[in-house]
Amino acid sequence: MNNASKETHQPQAHLAWFRAGFLLRIAALGALALPAAGCSGDTFNPMSMFAGEKYKTELVPDIPADDTYNQALARLNKKDYDAAAKKFAELEKHHPYSQWQKKALLMTVFSQYQNSSYDDAIASAQRYVALYPTSPDIAYVYYLQAMSYYNQIPEISRDQDRAAKATALFALIVEKYPKSEYAEDSRYKLQVTRDQLAGKEMLVGRYYLNQHNYSAAINRFREVLAKYQTTRHAEEALMRLTEAYLALGITNEAQTAAAVLGHNYPDSIWYKDAFALLKNDGLQPHEDQGSWISKAFLRKLGFG
Repeated sequence: MNNASKETHQPQAHLAWFRAGFLLRIAALGALALPAAGCSGDTFNPMSMFAGEKYKTELVPDIPADDTYNQALARLNKKDYDAAAKKFAELEKHHPYSQWQKKALLMTVFSQYQNSSYDDAIASAQRYVALYPTSPDIAYVYYLQAMSYYNQIPEISRDQDRAAKATALFALIVEKYPKSEYAEDSRYKLQVTRDQLAGKEMLVGRYYLNQHNYSAAINRFREVLAKYQTTRHAEEALMRLTEAYLALGITNEAQTAAAVLGHNYPDSIWYKDAFALLKNDGLQPHEDQGSWISKAFLRKLGFG
């Protein structure tokens, strides 16, 4: 991401507000007494019938589930997130199809995220969602998964697949869990990721414009208006559409782009540039309400 965007998605700044509450939840989970899954004792080893001490069976101590859980919590409290994640994973493995597995998997996601093991956290979060789609903690798991993508968003010239995945997850949280404690921050982060995706489209569109590939450029700027109207890139996209359509001689669309730009952003420097481009060709901004540009902004205002 660019410098401005990087500053907006530092986990230290945006996660402090929910860590304290989540650690309280951890303490509550730790206090919940669940029956430990017992083992049946020695496992029969058929090789022992044919040999002596060489094939002696070793007894593995049966560690109660709550002991393993508390050991993992102790590592978590010491901020040894890697060791905590491994211990929670061990608990999950030894107690499948139980409440211990559910608790351990949730804590594995959290520990991996705190350890900046984002790809591991994403994989664990996906498994949690698949196993426990109706869990009361599902919004939190989606949030950690979204943040794991968010914290890996690269600078604007590189592939923005992670930004797209973060956008989809933040949008899901806002839509499906609007009253959750993660909804407000998800709305903010959604604007950041959408701005990043729009910025990528603008970068490619400008490249095509400079190469005089006006049709390809228009397609990119059109994408910005169709999907990312609420971002700061919408103003420039309208000006670039004015430029591209003028270059193609499609003056009606050029005039519409400039007119819509002036109506929605009258004080924008981009409107001044678009107006100057039209003036050089002896034209004025004029909106054709049958244009896709006009219809796109009517939809934005809720009239389409």
